[in-house]
Amino acid sequence: MDIFSAAVMLFLIMDPLGNLPIFASILRHIEPKKRRRVLIRELLFALAIMLLFLFAGEVILNFLSLRQESVSIAGGIILFLIAIRMIFPQPGGVVGLAAGEEPFIVPMAIPLMAGPSVLAALILLAHSDSSRMMDWTIALVAAWGVSAVILLFYKVFTRILGEKGLTAVERLMGMVLVMISVQMFLDGVSSYLKTAG
Repeated sequence: MDIFSAAVMLFLIMDPLGNLPIFASILRHIEPKKRRRVLIRELLFALAIMLLFLFAGEVILNFLSLRQESVSIAGGIILFLIAIRMIFPQPGGVVGLAAGEEPFIVPMAIPLMAGPSVLAALILLAHSDSSRMMDWTIALVAAWGVSAVILLFYKVFTRILGEKGLTAVERLMGMVLVMISVQMFLDGVSSYLKTAG
């Protein structure tokens, strides 16, 4: 896999367009002056966490005696819970934050930006060819950069889609996330059963 293919893959997994409604929902409850600062801070946290997993993810999993199947199954469960909240909104929004409460690492950096699927993909990239870590780093930073630009201009998309449009996209993405989460869970279980057998 070349750098461009890896960057495209990571960008698609990060899914910034799918995350727009959730980010907008979270930022809507924060003071306008703080929004950009909070968003940039969370994006930088996400990048730091993704770089950590790229370079040390396999070591961390081995140290904790965790298998990649565990990452997939846990990721599926987390995504499923987020998807249910997107489809059936509750007071405090998708992530249950009180109005005006600032997110800190969770849920914007993890699991929305640096989700289990992205972290698992980074571990797999590093495992596939550890001699090309610079290539994988460039691919990660490129994918993160494009995603960050899209999320930093979330207001433009919010203005284009409107309140009802954002709600519709949020529910639609919730349905898609349910399917993705179930697939991640099933992939993890299937992979575990194969290795256990």
